[in-house]
Amino acid sequence: MDPITEKLTRIFQDVFDLDAITLRDDMAAADVEEWDSLNHVKLVVAIESGFGVKFSTREITGWKNVGDMKKTLQSKLKS
Repeated sequence: MDPITEKLTRIFQDVFDLDAITLRDDMAAADVEEWDSLNHVKLVVAIESGFGVKFSTREITGWKNVGDMKKTLQSKLKS
């Protein structure tokens, strides 16, 4: 598992309080019972804080799944 996915997994586990969660690129909110709109906001804030980045509203609303989220995050970390 790459370092970004490892760190993202820990953030997901913390936000959703699910130790057994395993991220997949095709995973979406519908796949995680606890992933509601409030937890989505908490997740975005936790990712921004954990990685020291800031996402635009356009970036966030463009995410369809974890893979999209990771691509945006990776591009931010490279710049």
